[in-house]
Amino acid sequence: MTKQYINRGDRPTKEGFAEGLLASGIRHPEVMVIGADITASVGANLFAQRFPNRFISLGIAEQNCMGVAAGLALEGKIPVFATYGVFAALRTTDQIRVSVCYNNLHVVIGGAHAGLSVGADGATHQALEDLAVMRVLPNMTVLSPCDATQTKIAVQQAIHQVTGPVYIRFGRAPVSDFTRDNQVVEVGKGQLLHPGNDLTIIATGHMVWEALQAAYLLQEEKISVRVINIHTVKPIDQEIIVMAARETHAIITAEEHQVTGGLGGAVAEVLGREYPVPMRLIGMPDRFGESGEPAELMKKFGLTGQTIIQTAKELLELKSK
Repeated sequence: MTKQYINRGDRPTKEGFAEGLLASGIRHPEVMVIGADITASVGANLFAQRFPNRFISLGIAEQNCMGVAAGLALEGKIPVFATYGVFAALRTTDQIRVSVCYNNLHVVIGGAHAGLSVGADGATHQALEDLAVMRVLPNMTVLSPCDATQTKIAVQQAIHQVTGPVYIRFGRAPVSDFTRDNQVVEVGKGQLLHPGNDLTIIATGHMVWEALQAAYLLQEEKISVRVINIHTVKPIDQEIIVMAARETHAIITAEEHQVTGGLGGAVAEVLGREYPVPMRLIGMPDRFGESGEPAELMKKFGLTGQTIIQTAKELLELKSK
């Protein structure tokens, strides 16, 4: 019998960010947090309440915030800047590239409300291109944890283990919290969550739970599916990806992000170079999102376990020819 992960309750991944940030602040006095007028909304409130002298709110001036973060890092601090992912990753791209990445500074960037989980805020606030933009920048580490518990751990690792710039992606809507509190999360190493031999689903962020549910249902149909959680999109774990390709000979990627340039693109780059196999990418189909309830949007755009199941069956049929 394979292990079946159980949802301990739905929690926004931003809660994990808040808990990890507070834990790091207690552990390390050099941690400072920069806000952009939406402190509680992005999970920086716990830190701000506990350490008001180490929290700076600079208002709606994200590019300025990134410049200040770079300056703090040059002075030996560990700055954490958090705001909506569309602003953290996209509005400040020039400052991140030149001030932070070019100097390889240890600045931690929290991209909140990523994916479709912003819901009713609509297309302008749904970060669906941030993984692509952040992973192309030299020296940048890109983290995309799967639930609140893993986000808490990832934040602490970003602060205490990584030495250069880090982008952490997390969301607002409550999602299944299913990973263990004592899990080993190693930056740059994927996690094998479910064994299988017929095909592999490689997922990141909120889509990891959907991948697991698809694997359980396919198992009832005697289809053996491997599920891998890629919580580190960059540097990506090439070893676990190539091994999956060699052993299952078919790969599906699943992400709450544009189908171009994110996890699917990163996995395709590895396989195209090392071990090409039939592959399908599940993500936003090269379009903007829209306003609506997060769960309804995920269903509308095919970011569900049912879409994974259908894609898996089509890929297996192709594989058998």
